Amino acid sequence: MKYAKLGRTGLTVSRLCLGCGSYGIKSWQPWVLEEKESREHYAHAIENGINFFDTADMYSNGVSEQITGRHLRELGRRDELVVATKVGGAMSTGPNCSGLSRKHIIESCDASLRRLNMDYIDLYQIHSWDLATPMEETLEALDSVVRAGKVRYLGVSNTSAWMLAKALFLAREHRWHRFVSVQNHYNLIYREDEREVTPLCLDQGVGLIPWRPLARGFLTSNRDRSGKALRLRAESDPLAPSYRPDDYDMVDMVAKIAAARGVGPAVVALAWLLQTPAMTAPIIGATKISHIDDALKAVDFQLTAEEVAALEEPYQAHPDAMQIIHKNAMRYLNQGTGAAPR
Repeated sequence: MKYAKLGRTGLTVSRLCLGCGSYGIKSWQPWVLEEKESREHYAHAIENGINFFDTADMYSNGVSEQITGRHLRELGRRDELVVATKVGGAMSTGPNCSGLSRKHIIESCDASLRRLNMDYIDLYQIHSWDLATPMEETLEALDSVVRAGKVRYLGVSNTSAWMLAKALFLAREHRWHRFVSVQNHYNLIYREDEREVTPLCLDQGVGLIPWRPLARGFLTSNRDRSGKALRLRAESDPLAPSYRPDDYDMVDMVAKIAAARGVGPAVVALAWLLQTPAMTAPIIGATKISHIDDALKAVDFQLTAEEVAALEEPYQAHPDAMQIIHKNAMRYLNQGTGAAPR
């Protein structure tokens, strides 16, 4: 395994982050692995040098945090692991049980610590901006959980460049702890962050830890050109209707290079992502041990300049995709499936 600093911090993380949204209860999503069958994934990750694990309070309605906490306490050493979770999604149907108010952030941080059964969270991230709450209130509340010793670093997910810039400016103005990482949607078929988000992160020393590095399996041919899902998880992909002919051209190019190099498509797609500017660690969602193994191969896999150019050539701008992503993210974050375990 290779390691890198998370943005402009002293925190060292593996070049891969295991996304723990894949582990929880099947009643939340049918493709999720439950506690017993997920244990080997955490063990395999740790055995191969992965020290970075990302979950969220709303994943499996809190059960993902519980499973993650139990497995990591059993399999690893807390001081060697970097545990990330998120706040903002609906945890019940109550009016104050979602969003980024001071009330919800502080209560949610305490609840996440209880579910994880840990003394602190390494990276605490907002899951998406809450436009109904003043940004100052959100940032001050996040600063307070750091100063209370409950959180070590702060991150943001699903952000635009201008909102990130505003947040960094406000944090500096008020001497609050700032965001050190961005967890956005970024992969070979969605590269819109390269216009403004990535340059801003490079300038401000913010690390990238993108979700959906394989476009939820799309880059590994999980559906045919008619749009038919070929795997279980692909059936629940909210972005499926927005895939375009040029996206399928990208899938074909990934497959062509992978075949020529004798590796799986996931290795090629992740290797491309790992060499992009400001990249710290893609968040991989694994439901098979082979998914982790492919990601591990990608860390040391070197693409040639010609291969990189060939991979990037089919890309066409997705000007409306962010609106689709944001719309589905908000529906996902506010789906509220009842009271979460506290």
